Amino acid sequence: MNEILNKHRMDVLRKFSAKLGLNFTKLTLLHQALTHTSYANECKNATILHNERLEFLGDAILDVIVSEYLFRQFPTLPEGELTKARAVIVCEPTLARCSAELGVGEYLFLGKGEAGSGGRERTSILADAFEAIIGAIYLDNGFEAATHFVLQQLQADLLSVERGEYVKDYKTLLQEVIQKQTDSKIIYEIVEESGPDHHKLFKVAVIVNSNQLGSGLGKSKKEAEQHAAKQALIKLKIIND
Repeated sequence: MNEILNKHRMDVLRKFSAKLGLNFTKLTLLHQALTHTSYANECKNATILHNERLEFLGDAILDVIVSEYLFRQFPTLPEGELTKARAVIVCEPTLARCSAELGVGEYLFLGKGEAGSGGRERTSILADAFEAIIGAIYLDNGFEAATHFVLQQLQADLLSVERGEYVKDYKTLLQEVIQKQTDSKIIYEIVEESGPDHHKLFKVAVIVNSNQLGSGLGKSKKEAEQHAAKQALIKLKIIND
């Protein structure tokens, strides 16, 4: 057994497991899901399993669960709209919020530097831990338990799809898509202005890693940026035209 998984930690994990509405048979999985790489890197004299592999698994399972739910719940919604809805639900801020509501931050094992710089409230760490927990639930309790957990935690966000309150902001969606794949920065650049001051037309290009992913026209810079982001999402095959 890992030297940091002592009796006290086991008791803490059992309480957290009950808080999640679960009964973990292998608390080592839940412990791993709550162990950040920064902690593992500081423990050079011990074999510490961090949560990146569970995060990888949980991310895939989360996509399947939400995709199946949307597919079955909205039989008339076209593929492009399903993709948009899923991207908004399965995004870093949403997952971090769910994680924070469960109090995940207080159960995390972080390196001293990460803990001292606010790691327990950091969006990326909380979102990653949430996905890792899903992976741990799947391995310990199976797909049905993971599905129940995900749908319960994301209930409010799934209801927003039923009300049609999703993906009205293409810039936000593009940012979520790009950040999930890379740390690259998105730049919106005005490439052309035309017309009189009272009736200007702006053309904006959206650029990632020096590559132009799309461009758009608008009567304001914000409108043009939204159109450019939409074109980029179409090019990336996130949404349909």
